[in-house]
Amino acid sequence: MAEEEQACCVVSVSGPPDAPEAAAGPWSCSGVILSRGPGLVLCQGAVFAPFLRDGPAAWARPHALLPDVLQPGLRLLVLQPPALDAPTAPRDPSDRLQQYEARLLALVPCEAFQRALARAFGTAEPWHFGGGEEAGDERAALHWFAWLRVPGLDTPGGSWTARASASCLRKGEGLLACGSPFGVLCPDLFLNTLSRGVVSNLSGEENALVLTDARCLPGTEGGGAFLPSPDGPRLVAVIAASFCWKGAEWVGLTLLCSLAAILHSSAGALGEAGIAVPPLPAQVAAVQAGSGQDPLGWVVLVECGTTWGSGVLLAPRLLLTCRHVVEANSPLRVTLAASPGRAATALKGRVVFTTEETSPFDVAVVELEESVPGLLPPRPADTFLPGEEVSVVGFGALGRACGPSVTSGILSAVVAVAGRPVMLQTTCAVHGGSSGGPLVSSRSGRLLGIVASNTRDTSVGATYPHLNFCIPVTVLQPPVARYRRTGDPTAFATLNWAGEGVRAAWRLQRQPGPPSKL
Repeated sequence: MAEEEQACCVVSVSGPPDAPEAAAGPWSCSGVILSRGPGLVLCQGAVFAPFLRDGPAAWARPHALLPDVLQPGLRLLVLQPPALDAPTAPRDPSDRLQQYEARLLALVPCEAFQRALARAFGTAEPWHFGGGEEAGDERAALHWFAWLRVPGLDTPGGSWTARASASCLRKGEGLLACGSPFGVLCPDLFLNTLSRGVVSNLSGEENALVLTDARCLPGTEGGGAFLPSPDGPRLVAVIAASFCWKGAEWVGLTLLCSLAAILHSSAGALGEAGIAVPPLPAQVAAVQAGSGQDPLGWVVLVECGTTWGSGVLLAPRLLLTCRHVVEANSPLRVTLAASPGRAATALKGRVVFTTEETSPFDVAVVELEESVPGLLPPRPADTFLPGEEVSVVGFGALGRACGPSVTSGILSAVVAVAGRPVMLQTTCAVHGGSSGGPLVSSRSGRLLGIVASNTRDTSVGATYPHLNFCIPVTVLQPPVARYRRTGDPTAFATLNWAGEGVRAAWRLQRQPGPPSKL
């Protein structure tokens, strides 16, 4: 069994036997085993919402809640898979799950996570978390976590699970999430399921809030996010919400709360219970990957009136973005994201070329009034390998609140016309605001193209963030080279001369045929 699975479990909460069926439960979520000496489990606090004496008003309190805030007669269980002798032995669903009685020590609010939520998501935009559009009271409980004492997990000489502080995380770094989809619905099959992703964005003090594109499902709330390291995986965060929605649009990102922030907020409650928490290691060496290229240094925020998107710096004063980002007749503002040793910097730019609306290539060329100091421009790719790991960097989802986000996936298709690649499809999560951002090969670090759009099914009004389309850099590189050599913007006019096959591909339809619904 993987170390991540050994550290995770399912938490089940049931009302007394004489409670109405709807109130009896069981209600469940995932959890992480923080210690086996003494046995301690941490999970998301919202699983206790149906059993609060004062109802949702309890979540407005600023301090820890003790067990007397709950209705009497509750039964708490922690479910774990049976121990296996071989660490990599497959799980047999016929093996009986281990069940342990638990009791609540305290429900604790994480203040740093709450502040980061307010900063990143605010209240002006229709953000929702969980399985759908209904906000309900779920946001009020997002920053609450529950500590459970589980005597059955006490182990002689037992220690705390290997942990790390989220302050060491970097955008684009790999994470492994572990949780149990649907909680106790079918734990024989779903207990401690693994999902891989990257750190998409960070917010708050010492990265109290983490977004990842690891795909999690309802019921995984309370599960763990682990940072790979040479010494083995380390628990770095807890899943707070498995889905993020903006209005009716599924964003496809998972919301995490830093374990360090939870431990800091829980120190008083655990101290009153006589539990001492060992300090987190000062720093953890992450598993290094990639080519050393830094796509976060190439991407900029492009604002034109009320429209905003992303752009790719190809030279100290030259960037590409999408036509639809800059087509408003308003002054152009370009912002370099903050980085170590550099504050966010606003620059002025002017549009020197945009493709015609009839062109399948949605491209705009911008010249900056000032050069970007110290820019290491991207190296363009000359080949595309379907199935290779890729990432997208841009100002989607959180827009201007937290700087650029990173999402990962694969290059799912290369669409060619007359042997020439004209469209790239990826499975990276792409959102409004990502347009114009770079698509990068995770293996070589080379620039593959720029993001043009994700997919929207107009027949049902659904947006699919994991099916998106990018303009290959091989289409853009020749006119860019001519423009840099001559300074003549008409070098880009060739982008307007695509043939009907290219136009049909970007219309997302075969010809002849009815209009595409995408």
